[in-house]
Amino acid sequence: MTGVAGTERGPVLRVLRAVAYAALPAELVLLTLLLGGVRIPGGVWAGAELVTAGLLAAEAVVWVRLRRRGLSRREALAELVPERVLRLIGHELRLMASLGRWVARRPHGTGGAAGVFPHARDQAALMYGFAFVCLVETVGMSWLLAGRPVVHAVVLVLDVYTVLFVLGLHAAAVTRPHVLADGRLRVRQAAHVDVAVPLERIAAVRRENRFTHEKADGELNLAVGSQTSVTLELSGPVDVVGLLGRVRPVTTVRLHADDPKALYEAVRDAVAVTRARTAPSPGQDPLPTA
Repeated sequence: MTGVAGTERGPVLRVLRAVAYAALPAELVLLTLLLGGVRIPGGVWAGAELVTAGLLAAEAVVWVRLRRRGLSRREALAELVPERVLRLIGHELRLMASLGRWVARRPHGTGGAAGVFPHARDQAALMYGFAFVCLVETVGMSWLLAGRPVVHAVVLVLDVYTVLFVLGLHAAAVTRPHVLADGRLRVRQAAHVDVAVPLERIAAVRRENRFTHEKADGELNLAVGSQTSVTLELSGPVDVVGLLGRVRPVTTVRLHADDPKALYEAVRDAVAVTRARTAPSPGQDPLPTA
């Protein structure tokens, strides 16, 4: 985007980011001191809030200028906020949105699908257990900190958000099943993995129950309850974008479904149809299955 952001992307944005990187740790230090019972002079708090307000105002001005120079809202925001921060914020928002979809029974990305394959059942007990432990911890901390209202309020907010986060992870898995549609198998895990695998790139599909998954180059393991039940071998690499934006190619995808037989058969048949439509050469081997 050089030439669009112009000089705004140079010294101005570098200064704004430097101030932001310094201001955030300073705010955390002040909050820690406050929770520890240290009395913070009013002038220090006023100065910190003044810096924060000034930073937000400056970023708003630069954002408007970037928009006027032709950048979209997302592009302008990406100029001001590091990509990794944006990705983390987006992940948190998707988790919270998943809670609403879960309650409303509205799965994500399943419209017009030829096949929908849920995969969250085998992790439900574990996630509910985590949520219950977090809830018990919330109640216990509320009782222990009842005499310190400021600390109690901060810890309560953090504890409640932790419970919502755990439930959001499960809700994201429930509302984002694997989807077979438009010549692709869309494999997903919660709100942080979403990969579209073209059917013509699937060289082999087999049912394979695995309970151990060592990290290896070129492999994507989407385990649920520490297990995968279907393996896809690809004829060419597919790019997988990580939570923080790291891209890596994979040629083997292992995933799980509540009904692995249905997923296996649907993918096998869809790949066979795709191969027939593309008129393979007479010497091409049939789709290996297991």
